[in-house]
Amino acid sequence: MQIDDTLLSKLEKLSSLKISDDKREEIKRQLSEIVSFVDVLNELDLSDSQAVVSSIKGGTFLREDIPTGSEVIDIILKNAPSSEGHFFSVPKIIE
Repeated sequence: MQIDDTLLSKLEKLSSLKISDDKREEIKRQLSEIVSFVDVLNELDLSDSQAVVSSIKGGTFLREDIPTGSEVIDIILKNAPSSEGHFFSVPKIIE
């Protein structure tokens, strides 16, 4: 697959990027190389391979969600100049 000016313009619009005129040819060449490299993967014969993780056959193993205590907030607030409860205390700046 070759990247042409039309496709590059669409990619510019989708990515919200502006490619300068002096870089357009280089970008088209680089994108074409990337697409050609990925296209090589279509030549692989994967008919004998099975997916390692599949949501069809039971999905991903999930561990039990067990809440545990944490002292992270207390450790962080020890370094704060001022705190109230579990929050940083800062001077009022809006009247």
